This record gives sequence, C-alpha cells and structure tokens, in this order.
Amino acid sequence: MTAMKKKRILIVDDEVGFTRLVSLNLAYQYFVRVENSPEQALAAAQEFKPDLILLDVMMPKLDGGELASQIRATAELKAVPIVFLTAAAASREVNSRGGQIGGFPFLAKPVSVADLRACIEKHLQS
Repeated sequence: MTAMKKKRILIVDDEVGFTRLVSLNLAYQYFVRVENSPEQALAAAQEFKPDLILLDVMMPKLDGGELASQIRATAELKAVPIVFLTAAAASREVNSRGGQIGGFPFLAKPVSVADLRACIEKHLQS
C-alpha cells in the first residue's frame, strides 16, 4: 500500500510570525513553503509547483491582487487554486461577500487552524 502523496501549499505573506505559525500548523499534513517577499513569490511558485497558494492581500511593493494576476497569467500556475488571507476584512464579511474577493475565495485574519484546514481541503478538491 502506497502512502498518499502530500499536497504542496505555498504561503505568501510578508508577516514572518504569521507564516511561521501557519507553516507549523500545516506541516504535518502538507509540504509547505513560505515566501515572505511578494516580489519573489512568482519565482517560488514556479519552482515549488504548489497545489494551492495562500496569498496575503496587503503586502508592500506588490499586493496580493497583482500577484494573483501574475500567477494566473503563468501557464503552469493558472489552474492552481488561490485563497486570499486578509486582515482588511472581518470574518463576518466573508459571508456577506460570498466568501470571495475579486473572484478568489478569502479568509479573514486571524483565522483558526480548523477553518484554514477546511478551506484548504475544500479548494484542493475543486
């Protein structure tokens, strides 16, 4: 019997403490790569070949929306699910926006580990 292949999650967020915490909480279930520099995120995604990208919306120099557009314009990454993470919207706004920002699903920070895992599983299966 072969073990199920672990999915690959790329976390792009300029907050080192946040990415460390999320990475630690996901590492037993997924291969996780963290990129704290949004300018390096596209190259990191091309190299890592993630199954899903968790992407902060508000980052210096390159915001999540611009980065998501770059990812969608890259042939080998255009089908990779992207989930935005943002402190700019409260969790109560998730439902009022249909759980989407700019056509992408999003989670409001702070996010519980259970909600994050549920969201990842949902979008890995779509």
